[in-house]
Amino acid sequence: MTAPPSPETVGFSWRTSGESHGPAMLGFLEGLPAGLPIDPAAVEAGLARRWQGPGRGPRSKFEQDALEWISGLKKGVTLGTPMSILVRNSDTRIDTLPDLKAPRPGHADLPGVIRHQVRDVRAVLERASARETVARTALGEVARQLLAVFGIQVQSQVLSIKGFKSESSWIDIIKEAHKAGESLGGTFQVTADGLPPGLGGYAQATDRLDARLLGVLASIPAIKGVEIGLGFTASETVGSDFHDEVCVDSEAYHSLGRVTNRAGGIEGGLTNGQQIRLRAAMKPIPTLRKGVPSVDLETGELARSTYERSDVCAVFAAAVVGEALVCLELASALRARLGGTTLAEMKERFELLRPKALVTDWPRTLDSPGFS
Repeated sequence: MTAPPSPETVGFSWRTSGESHGPAMLGFLEGLPAGLPIDPAAVEAGLARRWQGPGRGPRSKFEQDALEWISGLKKGVTLGTPMSILVRNSDTRIDTLPDLKAPRPGHADLPGVIRHQVRDVRAVLERASARETVARTALGEVARQLLAVFGIQVQSQVLSIKGFKSESSWIDIIKEAHKAGESLGGTFQVTADGLPPGLGGYAQATDRLDARLLGVLASIPAIKGVEIGLGFTASETVGSDFHDEVCVDSEAYHSLGRVTNRAGGIEGGLTNGQQIRLRAAMKPIPTLRKGVPSVDLETGELARSTYERSDVCAVFAAAVVGEALVCLELASALRARLGGTTLAEMKERFELLRPKALVTDWPRTLDSPGFS
């Protein structure tokens, strides 16, 4: 028997299934309150954003990402039961596509076949493919609609491609890489506004919202670095220059604000009422036309890695996926904090989080008269 989950993390649970060239990708989401109206068109629009931006490959020209709502809704409103969404694949040739003879360094190809001790690379890559993120993005777009009820907004932005921060140069850089048979990486950020203080937890390591957000971004294929707030540059300063000064601010929760936001909106595993700021670094994806040195698994001889239809640059898509995953984690943290079985209950409890007294009026300790 497994240990019960921490009370701080009883929010959402989700899983996905499906292969890149199988019939469909599926997403399962549990923990939504009853009574939340869902706009399917907005979810589909979120999925469509994955295909936008320069550098996408041939699949972007034919994949429809057609959605089917399998469970959890009645007349477009959540039932409070597990939701399942099916996303049809346009290319379903999993049984007839050729295998990859030479594994691609940087992909799951070689570690996967070593794990299985069989040369069937496709048995690994079909699930390891970034195509899986379409299901998570669909779930994230549902979570976004719950966050919107409480005025919480999540956005993403590409910051650089191959180290270049000027948007005017990105298309040319990507075109050059395409001609050369190369692939490119870059960086993006995800921000969230409107969150009340106190979401997340500190009682257990798995409760900490910063760890959960950093982890969910790191789960996107090809992401090799994630930071929150000033991130790694925080190690280059002294404490008095880094930590965000507390000030009196009539616009902030309980009139306690901050002068800066170097912490990125989370302290001690909890939201502090400021904007959450996350950044992620994406490596060049491991599938490129020119290939890189590898070994032919049939002959055991040196060879170039096998090319599979792919993107040149997927940073723009990764930013959209990251945005959706942050929506999932934040909605889960909000759900855990508010509880209740219906959206109406969540809204009522959310109002209790709004400032109604100054901190100087609060009880001094947990055992003070009138606290409980």
